[in-house]
Amino acid sequence: MTTTYAALLRGINVSGHKRVPMSDLRELLAELGHGEVRTYLQSGNAVFTSASDDPDALAAALERAIEKRFGFTVGALVRDGAYLRAIVENCPFPAATLEGKQLHVTYFSEPVGPERLSSLDAAGYLPEEFRLGDRALYLYAPQGLGRSRLAEALARPALFAGVTATSRNWNTVTKLVELTHARPAG
Repeated sequence: MTTTYAALLRGINVSGHKRVPMSDLRELLAELGHGEVRTYLQSGNAVFTSASDDPDALAAALERAIEKRFGFTVGALVRDGAYLRAIVENCPFPAATLEGKQLHVTYFSEPVGPERLSSLDAAGYLPEEFRLGDRALYLYAPQGLGRSRLAEALARPALFAGVTATSRNWNTVTKLVELTHARPAG
């Protein structure tokens, strides 16, 4: 039995740094033995099938393969389609009434407790808000991420030290659900 997964790479193809062409990423995932490999956008989103039931081992293998092929380290998270769907279903914000640029999800490599965020004065950032989910943080930024003071505060390295984290806007979040639940044409 195979499971469909999404790989979420952290910080590739940003301002010309850590360049990973999506064709090379698809090839690399296929070389790792994965099937039905597809990519979405240029920002490190790939969907594939695998017989493995260990997403953490899949992420570690992908990180090693990227370092070997491209010569730099990249954090990778691998999540199955059921997890991605649960993230959408459990969104604490009214996603259907918001623009994709207003809602973001940061995925974490492990659970993140509220104590990590206790230094933030959440009321000082209103109307921007965040909520913790299962190895994820939902961020509502009405003016978009580029103008978000709360996103800037959440990006401080000390808050999530030792945790791999990567963010996606709501359009990408929902597209990855769609891709992990659809079979490729062909």
